[in-house]
Amino acid sequence: MADYARPQTLTEALRLMAEGQSRVLAGGTDLYPGAGARLAGPVVDLGAVAGLSGLQSGPGLQSGLQSGLRIGAGTTWTTLAEADLPPALRALQQAARQVGGRQVQNAGTIGGNLCNASPAADGVPPLLAVGAEVELISQSGTRRLALSDFLLGPRRTALGPGEVLTAILISDSGRQGRSAFVKLGARSHLVISIAMVAARLFVDAGRVVDAAVAVGSCSPVAVRLPAVEAALRDSPVSEVGDRIQATDVTAALTPIEDVRATAAYRREAAVELVRRAVAEALS
Repeated sequence: MADYARPQTLTEALRLMAEGQSRVLAGGTDLYPGAGARLAGPVVDLGAVAGLSGLQSGPGLQSGLQSGLRIGAGTTWTTLAEADLPPALRALQQAARQVGGRQVQNAGTIGGNLCNASPAADGVPPLLAVGAEVELISQSGTRRLALSDFLLGPRRTALGPGEVLTAILISDSGRQGRSAFVKLGARSHLVISIAMVAARLFVDAGRVVDAAVAVGSCSPVAVRLPAVEAALRDSPVSEVGDRIQATDVTAALTPIEDVRATAAYRREAAVELVRRAVAEALS
Protein backbone atom coordinates (compact mmCIF):
# COMPACT_ATOMS: atom_id res chain seq x y z
CA MET A 1 0.00 0.00 0.00
CA ALA A 2 1.00 3.64 -0.32
CA ASP A 3 2.49 5.56 2.59
CA TYR A 4 -0.90 7.15 3.23
CA ALA A 5 -4.42 5.85 2.62
CA ARG A 6 -7.81 7.28 3.56
CA PRO A 7 -10.38 4.49 3.12
CA GLN A 8 -14.08 5.29 2.87
CA THR A 9 -15.41 2.02 4.29
CA LEU A 10 -14.48 -0.27 7.15
CA THR A 11 -14.06 -3.17 4.71
CA GLU A 12 -11.46 -1.19 2.79
CA ALA A 13 -9.74 -0.13 6.00
CA LEU A 14 -9.48 -3.71 7.24
CA ARG A 15 -8.05 -4.84 3.91
CA LEU A 16 -5.36 -2.18 4.15
CA MET A 17 -4.62 -3.06 7.76
CA ALA A 18 -4.19 -6.72 6.81
CA GLU A 19 -1.48 -5.84 4.29
CA GLY A 20 1.14 -4.93 6.87
CA GLN A 21 2.17 -2.96 9.94
CA SER A 22 0.17 0.17 9.27
CA ARG A 23 -0.18 3.02 11.72
CA VAL A 24 -3.77 4.07 12.37
CA LEU A 25 -4.64 7.76 12.25
CA ALA A 26 -7.84 8.90 13.96
CA GLY A 27 -7.77 12.43 15.38
CA GLY A 28 -3.98 12.58 15.27
CA THR A 29 -3.63 14.48 18.55
CA ASP A 30 -1.37 11.75 19.97
CA LEU A 31 0.10 10.37 16.75
CA TYR A 32 1.44 13.62 15.30
CA PRO A 33 3.17 14.95 18.45
CA GLY A 34 4.91 11.60 18.91
CA ALA A 35 6.02 11.32 15.27
CA GLY A 36 8.97 13.68 15.41
CA ALA A 37 10.03 15.44 12.23
CA ARG A 38 8.15 13.07 9.93
CA LEU A 39 5.15 10.76 10.28
CA ALA A 40 6.50 7.49 8.93
CA GLY A 41 4.12 5.35 6.92
CA PRO A 42 2.24 3.41 5.96
CA VAL A 43 -0.62 5.30 7.61
CA VAL A 44 -4.30 4.34 7.43
CA ASP A 45 -6.47 7.40 8.13
CA LEU A 46 -9.85 6.28 9.51
CA GLY A 47 -11.36 9.76 9.56
CA ALA A 48 -13.60 9.15 6.53
CA VAL A 49 -14.89 5.68 7.49
CA ALA A 50 -18.66 5.86 7.95
CA GLY A 51 -20.05 4.40 11.16
CA LEU A 52 -16.93 4.84 13.28
CA SER A 53 -18.24 7.96 15.03
CA GLY A 54 -21.36 8.90 16.92
CA LEU A 55 -23.45 7.45 19.74
CA GLN A 56 -26.24 4.90 19.52
CA SER A 57 -28.47 3.61 22.31
CA GLY A 58 -31.59 1.53 22.80
CA PRO A 59 -32.85 -1.63 21.09
CA GLY A 60 -31.34 -2.80 17.85
CA LEU A 61 -27.76 -1.95 18.70
CA GLN A 62 -24.92 -3.45 16.75
CA SER A 63 -22.35 -5.75 18.38
CA GLY A 64 -24.87 -8.05 20.01
CA LEU A 65 -26.06 -5.61 22.65
CA GLN A 66 -29.80 -5.67 23.18
CA SER A 67 -29.68 -2.21 24.72
CA GLY A 68 -27.11 -0.01 26.39
CA LEU A 69 -24.86 2.51 24.66
CA ARG A 70 -22.48 2.20 21.74
CA ILE A 71 -19.85 4.93 21.27
CA GLY A 72 -18.06 4.87 17.93
CA ALA A 73 -14.29 4.87 18.35
CA GLY A 74 -14.02 7.92 16.08
CA THR A 75 -16.31 10.02 18.28
CA THR A 76 -14.62 13.26 19.27
CA TRP A 77 -14.30 14.65 22.77
CA THR A 78 -16.47 17.61 21.79
CA THR A 79 -19.26 15.31 20.66
CA LEU A 80 -19.07 13.39 23.94
CA ALA A 81 -19.02 16.56 26.03
CA GLU A 82 -22.13 17.93 24.31
CA ALA A 83 -24.13 14.68 24.05
CA ASP A 84 -27.31 13.98 26.01
CA LEU A 85 -26.01 11.22 28.28
CA PRO A 86 -27.28 9.77 31.59
CA PRO A 87 -25.73 10.90 34.90
CA ALA A 88 -23.63 7.72 35.04
CA LEU A 89 -21.66 9.08 32.07
CA ARG A 90 -21.15 12.51 33.61
CA ALA A 91 -17.57 11.57 34.57
CA LEU A 92 -16.77 10.81 30.92
CA GLN A 93 -18.19 14.16 29.88
CA GLN A 94 -16.23 15.96 32.58
CA ALA A 95 -13.07 14.25 31.34
CA ALA A 96 -13.93 15.20 27.75
CA ARG A 97 -13.97 18.88 28.73
CA GLN A 98 -10.48 18.62 30.23
CA VAL A 99 -8.66 16.85 27.40
CA GLY A 100 -6.37 19.55 26.06
CA GLY A 101 -7.79 22.72 24.56
CA ARG A 102 -10.81 23.17 22.34
CA GLN A 103 -8.85 22.34 19.19
CA VAL A 104 -7.74 19.01 20.66
CA GLN A 105 -11.28 18.25 21.82
CA ASN A 106 -12.59 18.91 18.30
CA ALA A 107 -10.08 16.56 16.67
CA GLY A 108 -9.17 13.96 19.29
CA THR A 109 -11.21 10.76 19.51
CA ILE A 110 -12.15 8.44 22.34
CA GLY A 111 -10.80 5.44 20.42
CA GLY A 112 -7.47 7.13 19.84
CA ASN A 113 -7.22 7.92 23.54
CA LEU A 114 -7.68 4.24 24.42
CA CYS A 115 -5.35 2.89 21.74
CA ASN A 116 -2.61 5.34 22.73
CA ALA A 117 -2.71 3.54 26.09
CA SER A 118 -1.16 6.26 28.18
CA PRO A 119 -1.34 5.71 31.97
CA ALA A 120 -2.69 9.28 32.05
CA ALA A 121 -5.40 8.77 29.41
CA ASP A 122 -8.34 10.83 30.68
CA GLY A 123 -11.00 8.65 29.10
CA VAL A 124 -10.01 5.43 30.82
CA PRO A 125 -11.11 5.88 34.48
CA PRO A 126 -14.65 7.04 33.55
CA LEU A 127 -15.03 4.10 31.18
CA LEU A 128 -13.69 1.61 33.72
CA ALA A 129 -16.24 2.97 36.20
CA VAL A 130 -19.10 2.00 33.88
CA GLY A 131 -17.67 -1.43 33.04
CA ALA A 132 -17.03 -0.55 29.40
CA GLU A 133 -16.09 -3.10 26.77
CA VAL A 134 -14.33 -2.51 23.46
CA GLU A 135 -15.31 -3.87 20.06
CA LEU A 136 -12.38 -5.03 17.92
CA ILE A 137 -12.77 -5.95 14.24
CA SER A 138 -10.40 -7.50 11.71
CA GLN A 139 -10.87 -9.47 8.51
CA SER A 140 -11.04 -12.57 10.72
CA GLY A 141 -14.11 -11.34 12.60
CA THR A 142 -15.30 -9.36 15.61
CA ARG A 143 -14.48 -9.77 19.28
CA ARG A 144 -15.27 -7.93 22.49
CA LEU A 145 -13.00 -7.36 25.46
CA ALA A 146 -13.45 -5.68 28.80
CA LEU A 147 -11.55 -2.40 28.71
CA SER A 148 -9.48 -3.63 31.64
CA ASP A 149 -8.31 -6.57 29.50
CA PHE A 150 -7.67 -4.38 26.46
CA LEU A 151 -5.15 -2.13 28.23
CA LEU A 152 -2.00 -4.15 28.92
CA GLY A 153 0.47 -1.45 29.98
CA PRO A 154 1.96 1.89 28.93
CA ARG A 155 1.47 2.15 25.13
CA ARG A 156 0.40 -1.52 25.00
CA THR A 157 -3.02 -2.89 24.08
CA ALA A 158 -4.53 -6.23 23.13
CA LEU A 159 -5.04 -5.18 19.50
CA GLY A 160 -4.07 -8.02 17.22
CA PRO A 161 -2.49 -7.77 13.75
CA GLY A 162 -4.83 -6.04 11.33
CA GLU A 163 -7.34 -5.27 14.08
CA VAL A 164 -9.17 -1.98 14.56
CA LEU A 165 -10.96 -0.64 17.62
CA THR A 166 -14.40 0.28 16.31
CA ALA A 167 -16.56 1.05 19.36
CA ILE A 168 -16.87 1.30 23.11
CA LEU A 169 -19.84 -0.61 24.55
CA ILE A 170 -21.62 0.20 27.81
CA SER A 171 -24.37 -2.03 29.16
CA ASP A 172 -27.56 -0.87 30.85
CA SER A 173 -26.14 -1.73 34.28
CA GLY A 174 -23.19 0.56 33.58
CA ARG A 175 -25.59 3.41 32.87
CA GLN A 176 -27.11 3.28 36.36
CA GLY A 177 -26.30 5.80 39.05
CA ARG A 178 -24.33 9.04 38.97
CA SER A 179 -20.64 9.64 38.37
CA ALA A 180 -17.96 12.27 38.78
CA PHE A 181 -14.41 12.81 37.49
CA VAL A 182 -11.71 14.66 39.41
CA LYS A 183 -8.29 15.42 37.96
CA LEU A 184 -5.17 16.86 39.59
CA GLY A 185 -2.46 18.54 37.56
CA ALA A 186 0.12 21.28 37.88
CA ARG A 187 -2.64 23.65 36.72
CA SER A 188 -6.36 23.32 36.15
CA HIS A 189 -6.39 22.81 32.36
CA LEU A 190 -4.14 21.84 29.43
CA VAL A 191 -2.04 19.52 31.55
CA ILE A 192 -1.23 15.82 31.94
CA SER A 193 -2.66 14.60 35.21
CA ILE A 194 -0.68 13.75 38.32
CA ALA A 195 -3.62 11.65 39.46
CA MET A 196 -7.29 11.34 38.46
CA VAL A 197 -10.33 9.50 39.72
CA ALA A 198 -13.73 8.55 38.34
CA ALA A 199 -16.43 7.33 40.70
CA ARG A 200 -19.91 5.97 39.90
CA LEU A 201 -22.46 5.21 42.61
CA PHE A 202 -25.97 3.83 42.31
CA VAL A 203 -28.08 4.75 45.33
CA ASP A 204 -31.51 3.40 46.22
CA ALA A 205 -33.55 4.16 49.36
CA GLY A 206 -30.62 5.96 50.94
CA ARG A 207 -28.11 3.11 50.51
CA VAL A 208 -25.35 2.51 48.00
CA VAL A 209 -26.45 -0.42 45.82
CA ASP A 210 -23.42 -0.40 43.55
CA ALA A 211 -20.10 1.45 43.45
CA ALA A 212 -17.26 1.68 40.94
CA VAL A 213 -14.11 3.72 41.54
CA ALA A 214 -11.15 3.94 39.14
CA VAL A 215 -7.82 5.74 39.46
CA GLY A 216 -5.57 6.86 36.61
CA SER A 217 -1.96 8.12 36.42
CA CYS A 218 -1.02 6.09 39.49
CA SER A 219 -0.25 2.71 37.87
CA PRO A 220 0.94 1.41 34.48
CA VAL A 221 -2.75 1.38 33.51
CA ALA A 222 -5.76 2.91 35.25
CA VAL A 223 -7.25 0.51 37.79
CA ARG A 224 -10.46 -0.11 39.71
CA LEU A 225 -10.34 -0.13 43.51
CA PRO A 226 -12.14 -3.34 44.57
CA ALA A 227 -11.61 -2.83 48.33
CA VAL A 228 -13.06 0.67 48.21
CA GLU A 229 -16.00 -0.49 46.11
CA ALA A 230 -16.75 -3.36 48.50
CA ALA A 231 -16.65 -1.01 51.48
CA LEU A 232 -19.09 1.39 49.83
CA ARG A 233 -21.65 -1.19 48.72
CA ASP A 234 -24.68 -1.48 50.97
CA SER A 235 -23.56 1.46 53.11
CA PRO A 236 -25.95 4.27 54.09
CA VAL A 237 -25.23 7.43 52.15
CA SER A 238 -24.54 9.22 55.42
CA GLU A 239 -21.65 6.82 56.16
CA VAL A 240 -19.98 6.78 52.76
CA GLY A 241 -17.17 9.15 53.74
CA ASP A 242 -16.21 6.99 56.72
CA ARG A 243 -16.05 3.85 54.57
CA ILE A 244 -13.18 5.13 52.39
CA GLN A 245 -9.90 3.98 53.95
CA ALA A 246 -6.57 5.27 52.66
CA THR A 247 -5.04 1.79 52.70
CA ASP A 248 -7.84 0.47 50.50
CA VAL A 249 -6.92 3.10 47.90
CA THR A 250 -3.13 2.91 48.01
CA ALA A 251 -2.95 -0.90 48.11
CA ALA A 252 -4.19 -1.07 44.52
CA LEU A 253 -1.76 1.54 43.16
CA THR A 254 1.83 1.35 41.90
CA PRO A 255 2.68 4.97 41.03
CA ILE A 256 5.94 6.06 39.46
CA GLU A 257 8.11 9.06 40.26
CA ASP A 258 8.58 11.54 37.42
CA VAL A 259 8.92 15.26 36.78
CA ARG A 260 5.29 15.84 37.75
CA ALA A 261 5.19 14.17 41.17
CA THR A 262 6.71 11.63 43.53
CA ALA A 263 5.11 8.25 44.08
CA ALA A 264 4.26 9.20 47.67
CA TYR A 265 2.53 12.37 46.56
CA ARG A 266 0.50 10.48 43.98
CA ARG A 267 -0.68 8.02 46.63
CA GLU A 268 -1.76 10.80 48.98
CA ALA A 269 -3.42 12.70 46.14
CA ALA A 270 -5.30 9.61 45.00
CA VAL A 271 -6.84 9.12 48.45
CA GLU A 272 -8.12 12.69 48.52
CA LEU A 273 -9.36 12.55 44.93
CA VAL A 274 -11.28 9.33 45.64
CA ARG A 275 -13.06 11.05 48.52
CA ARG A 276 -13.85 14.10 46.39
CA ALA A 277 -15.09 12.09 43.41
CA VAL A 278 -17.33 9.91 45.57
CA ALA A 279 -18.76 12.96 47.34
CA GLU A 280 -19.40 14.70 44.03
CA ALA A 281 -21.09 11.63 42.57
CA LEU A 282 -23.46 11.62 45.54
CA SER A 283 -24.14 15.36 45.54
